[in-house]
Amino acid sequence: MLEAVTRDQAAILLILSATFGLFLWGRWRHDMVAMGALLASVIAGVVPGAEAFAGFGHPAVITVACVLVLSSGLQSSGAVDRLTRLVLPKAAGPMLSTAALTGLGALLSGFMNNVGALALLMPVALQLAARQGLPPGKVLMPLAFGSILGGMTTLIGTPPNLIVASFRAAATGEGFAMFDFTPVGAAVALAGIVFVVLCSRWLVPARERSGAEGFETGAYLTEARIAEGSKAIGMTLMEIEAVLAEADAQVIGLIRDEARIPAPSPYRETRQGDILVIEAEPEGLASALSALGLTLEEAVPPAGPPAPDGKEEPAAEAAEEPADKAIRSKDVLLMELVVLPRSRFVGRSASDMQLRRGLGINLLAVSRQGRRSTSRLRAMAIRAGDVLLMQGTLEALQDFAQRFDCVPLAERALRLPDTRRALTAGGIMALAVGVAATGLLPAAVAFAAGVLAFMVLRIVSPRSVYATVDWPVVVLLGALIPVAGAMAASGAAELIARLLLQDVARGDPVIALALILVVTMTLSDFMNNAATAAVMAPIALTSAAQLGASADPFLMAVAIGASCAFLTPIGHQNNTMILGPGGFRFGDYWRLGLPLEVIVVAVAVPLLLLVWPL
Repeated sequence: MLEAVTRDQAAILLILSATFGLFLWGRWRHDMVAMGALLASVIAGVVPGAEAFAGFGHPAVITVACVLVLSSGLQSSGAVDRLTRLVLPKAAGPMLSTAALTGLGALLSGFMNNVGALALLMPVALQLAARQGLPPGKVLMPLAFGSILGGMTTLIGTPPNLIVASFRAAATGEGFAMFDFTPVGAAVALAGIVFVVLCSRWLVPARERSGAEGFETGAYLTEARIAEGSKAIGMTLMEIEAVLAEADAQVIGLIRDEARIPAPSPYRETRQGDILVIEAEPEGLASALSALGLTLEEAVPPAGPPAPDGKEEPAAEAAEEPADKAIRSKDVLLMELVVLPRSRFVGRSASDMQLRRGLGINLLAVSRQGRRSTSRLRAMAIRAGDVLLMQGTLEALQDFAQRFDCVPLAERALRLPDTRRALTAGGIMALAVGVAATGLLPAAVAFAAGVLAFMVLRIVSPRSVYATVDWPVVVLLGALIPVAGAMAASGAAELIARLLLQDVARGDPVIALALILVVTMTLSDFMNNAATAAVMAPIALTSAAQLGASADPFLMAVAIGASCAFLTPIGHQNNTMILGPGGFRFGDYWRLGLPLEVIVVAVAVPLLLLVWPL
């Protein structure tokens, strides 16, 4: 029996060593490496073939997938946009503005995927940096680090917390609850946020944004209607300008009763049904619309113009055909397309092209570098190089791009305001969190019910729901959970724990706890944090058992360490996301990250001993 155990230990340690090496090498994606580790474990006989894919039905995997969908729904509904406007100060200096934005990122990360939280707030951070005259990285790095710190405060904030909770459930029969992570996680997050806000001014290098990061479209020229219930009704144009200025937008014209007033008086009061001609940067367009409850005006004429053969087209009201119904469905999306010189759209307008009735798409805005047009949007003659904001189904937009020689640009977070959807999405998310926190339903079931509600209410369309899941993360978790189980079952985790405890910690549980935290944190700087948690959790459990101590502080140390990757741009997706926009280099992260990790250890170890006694 001893020989068999020794063989199994050698096999799993060899597989894990190769897995670590491939993770650090970075040639292949993390999910590919994890799947290779799983298959190798099955072939080696340390994972039974019948149980090879049991990890994909694990509650932690289901919860991660559901949280990703819910995060996408909060993003697309505009719920976070509304929260951003409520929380961020309207007029403040660089430090206060950065502190508010970083704190909001941390708060959001506690209840949604922290990568999604950063993606939502990055445009706000870039606007803030421009307004305050700061290099983008001075705002982006504190925001990225803050969103990582915020993830450790709740069960669903980050995948490592879910993984650690699943190992506790396997060992004791009960996992961690929703807010068990909060006492230590919130204190560590608060200390970390205070440090990055105060010290980022000196420790974050001032880099220029890399020029190839995105296509600079310039400002959009768009038409926004003052609909029923809009805050803009009865306001003067001067008052509207003051509100839009916060989103770096301005009113350049007014349309009333189909007549355009190009230079209206700033004291003119607006009415329901008026159309404002607004110029706004792409990142600020959604904020400009949301601030006053405006809706984008569709570039569709009130009646059909003469067809090319001279025959009269039917009125738009009579054209409620499949294309028209498609444009009003919940499956539409927004896409930016740049017009190539050879495009058949050049020199023609949306009215000429019959975009809505012929192709089932809308032209919502046009970005034209350096030029303004006095024409209505639907009558504007398109030029080569114009960037068009189009609305329609994915198939219709792709068909248009192919037929008319337009190139789709990289996706932007352009979210149209919809108060009802935003409130509904926020309410469903709050209900799911509440149900999971009170234990009425397991977290996986509560969040799966939230996803179903999002789909039924079309907050996330059923067609796109699977596209919102980060499948490499799901595969990574599903594949590594059986491997981590084999590590514990074979005795390999006990072997490593004994080595750490006897040779380094010398049997001292406090030193062992700090060691587990530091080793986990170091690994997470160079490999995926979910993989780090899955590998270190069995070692933490075994270490606690050999010391005769409670497993909870050791598991919590793994959760905190796996969430604190601040030294490199590859340790966490949030660090990678700001690499280009911040103009950073590989070695720029440790300047702020290394002292931050020291602070994490200094704050976390005493609190772990206090909140989760050994």
